[in-house]
Amino acid sequence: MPKQHAAPEHAAAISSFLAAQGLSHLRARKYGQMVIIESGPEADPSGHARLRRDTVHFWTLEIATHTGRWEKTGFRGLWQDLLKRLMADFPWTLARIE
Repeated sequence: MPKQHAAPEHAAAISSFLAAQGLSHLRARKYGQMVIIESGPEADPSGHARLRRDTVHFWTLEIATHTGRWEKTGFRGLWQDLLKRLMADFPWTLARIE
C-alpha cells in the first residue's frame, strides 16, 4: 500500500484552524506525508508539532522535544481531533517561542 502524502490544502486548513483558535503565531507547511506546525523565521523555523498522514482520513500526532527531535504520541485520528487534543492536553507545545 503506497504512503499517503499530505496536500497543500491540508496545510492551509490547519493554518486556518490554528488562527481561528488565536494561535496566529503558528503556521503549517506540507512536507511529504506530514504537515509541520512551526513558528519563527521561515529560514530558521522552530517546530512545535507535526501531523503525519497515515491513511486517507487518519493522521498521527508527533510533538517536538526541547532538543528539537520528534516524539510519537501514539494518538491517531482525524486531523481536527488531533489538533483539539494537542491544544487541550499539550498546550505548552504551541506556546510562542521567544
